[in-house]
Amino acid sequence: MAKAPVDTIKYNIYANIIIDGVVEKPDVVGAIFGQSEGLLGEDLELRELQKTGRIGRIEVDIETKSGKSKGEIIIPSGLGMVKTAIVGAAIENVNRVGPCNANIKIKNIEDARSVKRKKVVDRAKNLLKKIMDESVPDTEKITEEVRKSVQLAGITEYEGLPAGPGVDEADSVILVEGRADVLNLLRFGIKNAVAVGGTNIPPAVVKLAKEKTTIAFADGDRGGGMILKELFQVADVDFIAEAPKGKEVEELGKKEVIMALRRKVPISQMNNKKGETYEKKRAEDRDRRNELMDFLKEVKGKLSARLYDKDLELITEMEIKDLIDSLADVQPYAVVFDGIVTQRLVDVAEDTGVKYLVGVNRSSISNIKKARILTEKK
Repeated sequence: MAKAPVDTIKYNIYANIIIDGVVEKPDVVGAIFGQSEGLLGEDLELRELQKTGRIGRIEVDIETKSGKSKGEIIIPSGLGMVKTAIVGAAIENVNRVGPCNANIKIKNIEDARSVKRKKVVDRAKNLLKKIMDESVPDTEKITEEVRKSVQLAGITEYEGLPAGPGVDEADSVILVEGRADVLNLLRFGIKNAVAVGGTNIPPAVVKLAKEKTTIAFADGDRGGGMILKELFQVADVDFIAEAPKGKEVEELGKKEVIMALRRKVPISQMNNKKGETYEKKRAEDRDRRNELMDFLKEVKGKLSARLYDKDLELITEMEIKDLIDSLADVQPYAVVFDGIVTQRLVDVAEDTGVKYLVGVNRSSISNIKKARILTEKK
C-alpha cells in the first residue's frame, strides 16, 4: 500500500543512532517500526500513522566505519506537540537493529512551523527593503539606464563584429578591442568604430583596413600593445591612437577620447625607432603572406601538404592525411596545404610552434592563440 503524503508537517524529530555492527538504512527503518509496534496502542501505531499521512517518510543517513555504524534519523510529524513527543520517546526504546546492539537518542524536536515563520519574516524583510529601494528615485541610475538603452539601440554589426552604425558610410574606421569600447565611443557620437575582438584579427577587419583609412585605437596596457602588434602584421593600419597609460578605451571620458584621437600618429610619418620597426615589420609580413599564398597555388589540386622553415625553405612534402601526425616531429614554421584549416589542426599546430597555417578555406574556429591562418577564400 502506498504511503499517504504528510499534508501539513508540524514537527521534525531528529535523532542520533549508534549501532555495534554494519547495517543498511532499511534495517534501521524496519527496527523502528518493528520494536515500536504495540508499544503505544492503536492510535499511535507508526505504520498506521504513516499510512494515513500523519507521520512522514523516515529518513536515515548511516555511515559505517571500523565495524560500527552511526548516523541521523529524521521523522516528519503531522501530530500535535504531545503525541509527537511520545513518538520520539518511543523511538528511543529501539535497542537492536538486526543482530546488532543499537542506541537511539532524540537530539531535537523542531517546530517546523516556527522555521517556516522565520523564513517568511526574513523574506518579508528582503521584499520590504526592495520595495523601499525602488520607491526612492535614483536620478543617476535612471540617467545611466537611459544612456545604455540609447547606446544598445545604436550598436550594429559589421560582418558579425560589434560596430557603430556609421562604418559603411564613413571614409575612415576606428579599430578597437571589444564591444564595450564601441559602446563608449557611441556615447560620444563616434559611430565608425569596429571591435576586432582580440589578437586573432578577423579577415573582415583585414579587408576593411584595405578599403578605408584605418585608425587603431588601443588600450593603454600590455593587451593593447599586443593587439597593435597583431594589427600591424595582418592589416593596413594608417594611424595609431592610444588610451592614456593604464586605461582602457571603454573607461575613457569624452575629453580623453577626443584628445587621444587628435593625437593619433600616422604610420608613414613616424620617425622614432618604434614607428620604423612597425612599418618595416608590416612590409615584411605582407611579403611573407604573399609568398605563402603563392606556395598555396603550387599545391592546389595535389591534395598534399608542404612544411616550411622560418626562411620559407621547403622541409618536406606529404599527403594531407599524414599532416597532423607529422607536426610534432617536424615542427615547421609554416604549413601550406590543399585543404581546410580545422580547429583540431590549429590546436596541434599551436602545440608544436607553427606560426602560419595556409589552406584553401577554414572551418569554424573558436580557439586560437598564436598561429595565424591564411586562406584563399576570405
